Amino acid sequence: MIKQKGTGVVKMDYMKYAYHSHRNAVFAKKGIACSTSPIASQVGIDIMKKGGTAIDAAIAMAVTTPLVEPTGNGLGSDCFALVWTGGKLYGLDGSGVAPMKLSAETVLQKGYDKVPLNGWLSVMVPGAPAAWAGLRRRFGTMSMAELMAPAMEYARDGFCIPVNVAKQWKAEVARFTAAAKEEPDVFGPWLQYFTKNGKTYEAGETFCNPDYAKTLEVLAASDCESYYHGELMKKIVAFSHQTGGYLAESDFENYQAQWVEPISCNYKGYDVFEMPPNCHGITVLMALNILKGMELGGSRESAETYHKLIEAVKLAFVDTKKYVADPRAMRTKVSDMLSERYAEKRRALITDEAVLPEAGDPRCGGTVYFCTADDKGNMVSFIQSNYNRFGSGIVVPGTAITLQNRGANFSLDPESDNYLEGGKKAYHTIIPGFLAKDGKPIGPFGVMGGFMQPQGHVQVVVNTVDYHMNPQECLDAPRFQWVGDKKIQLEREVPVEIAQKLAEMGHQVEIVNTNIGMGRGQIIWRMDDGSYVAGTEPRADGTIAIW
Repeated sequence: MIKQKGTGVVKMDYMKYAYHSHRNAVFAKKGIACSTSPIASQVGIDIMKKGGTAIDAAIAMAVTTPLVEPTGNGLGSDCFALVWTGGKLYGLDGSGVAPMKLSAETVLQKGYDKVPLNGWLSVMVPGAPAAWAGLRRRFGTMSMAELMAPAMEYARDGFCIPVNVAKQWKAEVARFTAAAKEEPDVFGPWLQYFTKNGKTYEAGETFCNPDYAKTLEVLAASDCESYYHGELMKKIVAFSHQTGGYLAESDFENYQAQWVEPISCNYKGYDVFEMPPNCHGITVLMALNILKGMELGGSRESAETYHKLIEAVKLAFVDTKKYVADPRAMRTKVSDMLSERYAEKRRALITDEAVLPEAGDPRCGGTVYFCTADDKGNMVSFIQSNYNRFGSGIVVPGTAITLQNRGANFSLDPESDNYLEGGKKAYHTIIPGFLAKDGKPIGPFGVMGGFMQPQGHVQVVVNTVDYHMNPQECLDAPRFQWVGDKKIQLEREVPVEIAQKLAEMGHQVEIVNTNIGMGRGQIIWRMDDGSYVAGTEPRADGTIAIW
């Protein structure tokens, strides 16, 4: 236990919560920022108060979250964003590519049958810094130095570690302590940055990262160009060469974040937008295409409703796991995967019993999520990730840059479109969402958490459209997660009779003891008068800052 600050007597356990907490939906007129970090949300709203837009706020939050929530993202992350501005929705793909020197053969020769989570084999060229700069140059109104200033201050002065971050941090200390015993040169820097002489940080303790501030100074001065063409790039590549990595200067010099066209489906009158492959937002749209032709019933809390949602998610997921890859390598068309004809074929497979899902043939011929909105109508849905909490476990000395392990999602099967090759993008799990109706924006939403993300998106959309839940109620609702075959996880808040009925229908039901892996989301909806209403995640340290 940690002493309560300022008393010297009373001791409290900040990891123990015996009672359910209640949150209300939050309203705002001028600006709103939602995230799982109280600090990041406040940074976002402060930027808006200084004259910045929701887009400026999103960039400042993206720069802050690697510091205050390093268990989900870092300065070596990837990211995606959906940006509503000027009456149009834009997609920004900040996912990285595999080093040209890395191949599936390399991984197999090292004795692995899949890409490992730890170490250089899973490291790709990070895309987040390039995306921050690309977003600022196209739509930002403030300088990168202004947007990075709050994070620099927190890095130098320190911040108090939140409860849920502390939980995940503790697990990572065990992971990388073991890794450092095997490869001290590779993983030793992680222990130096993120432990106290090998011991974990606890909730409420202060954490400082002055090297983070120094790196932001270099990024701000160069508008992030140093990361791909200058001093920082050279430091990353040098450490890679010294410790057995595969990164080369040309990998960085040839990288660019990409503006892409979002994909969508119409679900019962509402347009649901996701990012196109290489990420699996298409899973959400395929599941909704199946569900929109079904009667879900009058109650969200019924076994029949859960069953239909689960079956639709399963059928969509097995398809995307098989077909989604770097779009340059995909042999299956997105239009075929989203066709009404294919949705009808998949819908026909759903009965009143759980099925063992198999991929069909569509051819008919760890992460942080946050969102912002302002009184000018700008809205941003933004997601950023190391993939597996602290990522690869590799920290570049002197920079505080933690490198993601997104390459772990590559396949080593040469027949797969997602086969590991140099210069290629991997299947990506992180997805921002956006909702609109009749050409008018409703707002950004997202649920982070690995392969839970599209499942969370489906549940959020159904809760909103079919059951008219407000944003907070929508996020509070109990969740399921399909984890393979006929196996599903249910939160303890799901009524017992529903769990029993699902088991009778053939589902292999597990009641999870902790809900930290069941997705962590944020929602902002724009109301008719131009003001906003939002909800934040009760499963994390979710906070809404308003103006």
